[in-house]
Amino acid sequence: MTSFLATLALLPAIACAQWLHYPTAGVPKTRNGKPNLAAPAPRTADRKPDLSGMWWAGGDPTPCPPDLQGEDGSCIEKGLGLGNTKGSGLPRQAVNIAAGLAGGLPYQPWAAALVKQRTADRGKDDPHSKCLPPNFPRAYTLPHIQKFIQTSGLVIILDEFNASYRQVFTDGRPLPVDPQPSWNGYSSGKWERDTLVVETTGFRDDLWLDLTGNPMTSAAKVTERFRRPNYGSLEIEVTVDDPKAYTRPWTVKLTQGIVLDTELLDEICLENEKSVEHMSGK
Repeated sequence: MTSFLATLALLPAIACAQWLHYPTAGVPKTRNGKPNLAAPAPRTADRKPDLSGMWWAGGDPTPCPPDLQGEDGSCIEKGLGLGNTKGSGLPRQAVNIAAGLAGGLPYQPWAAALVKQRTADRGKDDPHSKCLPPNFPRAYTLPHIQKFIQTSGLVIILDEFNASYRQVFTDGRPLPVDPQPSWNGYSSGKWERDTLVVETTGFRDDLWLDLTGNPMTSAAKVTERFRRPNYGSLEIEVTVDDPKAYTRPWTVKLTQGIVLDTELLDEICLENEKSVEHMSGK
């Protein structure tokens, strides 16, 4: 955990400097003029919940290691200029995506051995620490803003980390039969009342789901259920069915909090990158 936070602390300190105080349009307000995050979620012209917005990882925060605390006791990972909508530390699922899952993950034997080795190596081969793309569902737990743009047939997810993107098609197209393996796979979704249900296949064979190194392989099919229960939050129920790595499907729930009065900014990991030289295995 300490190595991971130290790595993040060494990345360029450029998050959220662009249009930092430009007001977000259409924010519902309370009587005292503050954002009403509990207000009903906005809806599109076809009366579907609008998932559009700037989102940041939510959930129970991990504790800040003592050696990464500032003079005021706050964690180095705090203070990224996003106000009070986030910044209380990374969610526990950034370290272990199965945090809180009864019984833990149902590993295949080889996957259990791999996780043990990755833990012993203190994440030195973690693709995120090497500036590789933030594959989902891990991207929902990392300290980078994601911007959702919802149209009638497509949801676009822009990640400020290395200007990454993901496309979720909602135009009824089937999943590809023999796709080129990719970091985010290929996603097709449909609305079930107020829930967007998305199925994704076509992943690479070497993905990490978290800092612990829990794997996801090319055999995986991921089903996401997106709900926006109110203006200020997004709930994502994720089911991973990966028979190559796990003995049965498993499901976790991830949360996102709205980020207001800011915009995306280039966060190019390889620019002046000095983190890897400070990382070493056991």
